Amino acid sequence: MSQSALPALAEVIRSGFVEGRHRGSLVLLDADGTVAYALGTPEQPVYPRSAAKPFQALATLRAGLALRGEQLALAASSHSAEPFHRAAVRRMLADAGLTEAALRTPAELPLDQVEAEELLRSGGEPAPILMDCSGKHAGWLAACAANGWDLESYLDPGHPIQRLARTALEEATGEPAAHTGTDGCGAPLLAVSLTGLARAYRALVLSEPGTEQRLVADAMRAHPEYVAGTRRADTWLMRAVPGALSKMGAEAVQVVALADGRALAFKIEDGAERARGPVLAAALRRLGVQDPVLERIAASPLHGGGQVVGEVRAAF
Repeated sequence: MSQSALPALAEVIRSGFVEGRHRGSLVLLDADGTVAYALGTPEQPVYPRSAAKPFQALATLRAGLALRGEQLALAASSHSAEPFHRAAVRRMLADAGLTEAALRTPAELPLDQVEAEELLRSGGEPAPILMDCSGKHAGWLAACAANGWDLESYLDPGHPIQRLARTALEEATGEPAAHTGTDGCGAPLLAVSLTGLARAYRALVLSEPGTEQRLVADAMRAHPEYVAGTRRADTWLMRAVPGALSKMGAEAVQVVALADGRALAFKIEDGAERARGPVLAAALRRLGVQDPVLERIAASPLHGGGQVVGEVRAAF
């Protein structure tokens, strides 16, 4: 199916007129792992972007690093660079005898707009630790330091920590990576299907307590503000819906698993962030989730002349 033939996941409604559409693919899984509902081509590979981070965090555990709690959640994060995120990244590095100078994340402003504006007002500037992937990188660096692995080449696809990350994702999805690229943070990026991603998250929440997979899921769910931030939908959802595991990825990728094994994954083809919330809320409702947080997640108003004149809303 060509991009132009993909179904609309969201519509842009301005003054009662359909101004545009955001197309993509989506899959919902029942508790038993079977496909309950699908749109588009969820069997086709996509770059999961940061939705792969739980499995990249799993690599740090398989490397022997005993991360727990907030630090393990941070290793799976796309954090907002709020002060507590920055402090936690520095602690993780310090515990390994490292400083933020070891990070190979690009220098960026915080992902969170409020934090970015505050930083600029105070005279700050882009820095590697502010990049939303610095927690993941800190976990990898700590694992490398513990094993005596090279710190300079930790982003190379053939590095031991990246081989562990690849194996973790491929095992969880049940698929070999269809393509290897480079993510925004410089890390290897592996293409897998949306159906595989949904099943991988389902496997995380259903893993036996105490296993490495369950440790990652439990840390993320217990400390969602370290996975995202205080003003982010992943945090709101994991706080509001008991047992939910939620992680976004760049270019409008989203994966969620519920405690009983129901799961969803979607990719909005044009990467439109404004459509993520409405699509996520609608998908969760189709899975049977009923919680006031969905209204908060779904809100995506359009403005005209300083007034709300429309919205982006789910189209399914």
